[in-house]
Amino acid sequence: QAFLTGPLRDGRLLGDLVIVGGGDAFLRSADLRNWFVQMQAQGLREVWGDIVLDRQAFQFGEGDFASTPPPSVDRPHHARPDALTLDEGALRVSLQADAKGRPQVQVQPPLAGLKVSSSVSSAAGGCDWRAQWAQDSGLNPSLQVSGSWRPGCAAREQVLAPLPHGEFTERAVQVLWREAGGRMKGRVVNRALPALPTDGQGQPAAAWSTHQGEPLAQVLRDINKTSDNLGARNLMLSLARGFPQRPATLADAQQRLSAWLARQGLQPGDIAVDTGAGLSRGERGKPRAMVQLLRHAWFSDQARPFIDSLPVAGVDGTLMHRMTHGAATGRAFLKTGTLLDTRALAGYVQAASGQVYAVAALVNHAEAQRATPMLDAAVEWLAQQG
Repeated sequence: QAFLTGPLRDGRLLGDLVIVGGGDAFLRSADLRNWFVQMQAQGLREVWGDIVLDRQAFQFGEGDFASTPPPSVDRPHHARPDALTLDEGALRVSLQADAKGRPQVQVQPPLAGLKVSSSVSSAAGGCDWRAQWAQDSGLNPSLQVSGSWRPGCAAREQVLAPLPHGEFTERAVQVLWREAGGRMKGRVVNRALPALPTDGQGQPAAAWSTHQGEPLAQVLRDINKTSDNLGARNLMLSLARGFPQRPATLADAQQRLSAWLARQGLQPGDIAVDTGAGLSRGERGKPRAMVQLLRHAWFSDQARPFIDSLPVAGVDGTLMHRMTHGAATGRAFLKTGTLLDTRALAGYVQAASGQVYAVAALVNHAEAQRATPMLDAAVEWLAQQG
């Protein structure tokens, strides 16, 4: 949501433009740029104050990240949840040919202050290039691209998670606001407001402009088809009681989810949910309990969007290249789980007989990757013989 802290006169905002994050993990830079264009159409062309990014809708405690790996530049899937994330905090780097066929670095989203340098050679004729992030005392980020590339190379991009969400979004907004045609006299800053603007009666003012995220059914597809950890963690936080009217905490979300699991008939210890994503070592689940939940889901009013969100064997998502030729192809709808020492599947298998089975299988072992063919074979057998 966007709020104005001052009057809007002749296209000039005599105050701050406040962007309040609502926990949308899938806000893209293109969406934000388009929203800024809409603001221009609504009459806001120049901000005389600051553009303030308020991300306090999610609040975190000391131990909230104890069971998850720390963020890392080369592991975008380790990104932590945030109420105002943009492009999931991921910087996408690719190479394209310029008018003379020379390699040109493309960066998405654009980040203010980012210096991009390239020593990529097209003379060697290879297709081996890489991007490396560097930052000087937190002030001057740079991206150095080296290696070899030619126009005939297959399309490829390198994805980095170089900055905390706050700085990443701040730098992107500086560029996107101007690309949308906006002007500003102040800065883009991360700042939690003590209170949102009020109307003449002292009540919270309605948002001046609102950007709607994707419907929940699409969010579930975005999460489950590709095992999107950040999406799952943001969605988990949004379950906190009172959100978004009051800030969400992980403890509140855990408490509400635990109460819901109990109402489904599960016993303490059947399923333990930490952050909502399998990336956490604190997540635990018994296959029997998962099948029980899958049965509940199948007969619920929300069954269709949930089933549609699951990867389909041999067709899409994380199962696109598994079970590609057989009875399970197109008839097994399964969420995958992958860690260094874990392999898992859970979902539904429609057998040749027409019977649908709820399935859950988990393998925890130092060489769990060796179990993948066995898991696929079990699903294929069920699709044939069930």
